[in-house]
Amino acid sequence: MPKPLSDDLRCRILSAYARHEGSQRELARRFGVSFEYVRKVRKQWRLSGQMERVEQRRGTPRKLSSSQLETLRGLLSQGAAAHGWHNDLWTIKRVVDVIRKHFNIVCSLSCGHLILTDYLGWSPQRPVTQLRERDNVQIERWKIESFPRILMEAEQRKATLVFIDESGFLLAPTLRRTFAPRGSRPVVKVSDPHGRISAIGAIAIDPTRKRLSVLYHFLPDNANFNSYLVVQFVDQVCSQIKGPLTIVWDSIPIHGSKLMEDYLEKTGRLIVEQFPPYAPELNPIDKVWAYLKYGRLANYTPSNLTDLRARLISELTALANRQEILAGCVRGAGLDCALAGH
Repeated sequence: MPKPLSDDLRCRILSAYARHEGSQRELARRFGVSFEYVRKVRKQWRLSGQMERVEQRRGTPRKLSSSQLETLRGLLSQGAAAHGWHNDLWTIKRVVDVIRKHFNIVCSLSCGHLILTDYLGWSPQRPVTQLRERDNVQIERWKIESFPRILMEAEQRKATLVFIDESGFLLAPTLRRTFAPRGSRPVVKVSDPHGRISAIGAIAIDPTRKRLSVLYHFLPDNANFNSYLVVQFVDQVCSQIKGPLTIVWDSIPIHGSKLMEDYLEKTGRLIVEQFPPYAPELNPIDKVWAYLKYGRLANYTPSNLTDLRARLISELTALANRQEILAGCVRGAGLDCALAGH
C-alpha cells in the first residue's frame, strides 16, 4: 500500500493524469513520488470510482462510457485481422483507429494506452510463434482425453513417467533486456555464433508422484542426434531407473525408427506415448530448456564450447536438487500429473 498522501496532492496527481499531462513516470518525477506510487494510487482510486469524480470535477470526462468499453472489448476480441489489418496483433494506434471508426471519438495515443491498460486491463506482451499446421482442437483433446489415460495406465503399472526431448545450446547467447545509459546500446561479443552443443534430456516422475529427477546427455561439439544416439539415451534412462517406464515424447522420425522399435520390443518394460504434433509446450523438459536459455544462461557469452558445456553441466546438476523448479516445469506444461507434496 502506498504511504498516506494529502487529498489535495492525490487530486493533483490524478487530475494531471486524467488530462494526459504526461506518463506515470513523468508525473512521479513532477510530484516527487515514485512511479509505483502513482500507479497504485491511480488504480485504487479508479477501482473505488473516485477517478471518475476527479475527471468530472476537472472537466475531463472519460472518453468512453462503460457500455462503449464493453463493446470495444468485444471488437478487440475479434482480432485485428477482422478489422482489416494483416495480422491479429493490436497496437495502440490500431485501437485508436477502431475507437474512431466505431464510436466517432478521436483519441490520442496516450488516451488509447490509458483505455487499454486501465479500463480494459490489457498489458504489453510479446507474441508467441506457432506453426500453421498446429491443430489446437487436437491438442486440447489430447490434454483432456489422452493424457489422463496415459497417467492412469502408468499408475496401474506403477511405472515411472518420463518426458524426453532434444534441444541445442549455441555460443551465441539468448539476449534479454538489460540496463545501459540512454542512447548507448550494450554490445555482446560472440566467439562463434554457430557453435552448438546438442542435448537430450528427461524429467522423470516416480510412481509415487513424490520425487522428480532430471537426466541428460550432451553430444560432442556441433554433432546432431540420430536414432542410434536416441536409443543410447533411452538405454541410459533404463539403467538409472528400475521398474516399468512410460516414455512420453514427440513424434519426430528418430523417435519412431525401426532401431527404436526393436529396442522397445527387446526391453519389454517400456511403453511409449506421443504428444500431439506441433505442441512442444506440453513437454515439461522443454520448460527446463527454457529455464536454462531464458533464465540462467540469458546474455551468457562463453568463450568456447568447453566453457558452455561446463556451465550446462553445473546448471543441470544444481537443478537436479531443485524439486520446486522441476515441479514448476511440470505445472508450466499444463499437465495434471497429480504430484504429491508439490
